[in-house]
Amino acid sequence: MPDINLLPWREELREERKRQFTVVVSGVFILGLLIGYAWEVNISSKINAQEARNSVLQTGIDDLETQVAEIRALRDSKADMIDRMAVIKGLQTNRPEIVRLFDEFARSIPDGTYIEELAVVGNSLSLEGKAESNNRVSAFMRQLDNSEKFSAPNLTRVDADPTLGDQGSSFTMVIQVDNEEEGEDSPDA
Repeated sequence: MPDINLLPWREELREERKRQFTVVVSGVFILGLLIGYAWEVNISSKINAQEARNSVLQTGIDDLETQVAEIRALRDSKADMIDRMAVIKGLQTNRPEIVRLFDEFARSIPDGTYIEELAVVGNSLSLEGKAESNNRVSAFMRQLDNSEKFSAPNLTRVDADPTLGDQGSSFTMVIQVDNEEEGEDSPDA
């Protein structure tokens, strides 16, 4: 039998298989890189699109928060305006009442009695005055007690005061003001 050397042929076949294997491995590697890059680009574009949506939503939220703040400011302004209107209405309603109160007070002061200081404290009047005699102070207290607008006159201090004569006195008194609303009979003339 003749000698046949199959080594070079096998060697070439091995080399050919190694080259094919290297080509397949590098093709698979390159294909994996391309797939990874495509996946990264896809995910990045989705992230960018979501960030754009979030930005639009945040802008809308900021606009709504600004509008809500404006609405709250308007509500506060409205409540403040309503309170002011109520105060003005109350003042307009009480305007004739104050005139009646001072008229009643002036009618209650007897001759020979002088009021030097008058202060309003809640629903009471605190006053200081002088009288020619203690009888005039008593008459003043009786007239206040009989009045429709005043009640419970309380004499807190009486001192002798010779500037108005031998029986002159200075006094301090507290009077309760009755706030009974007697109806809506305000004169519109």
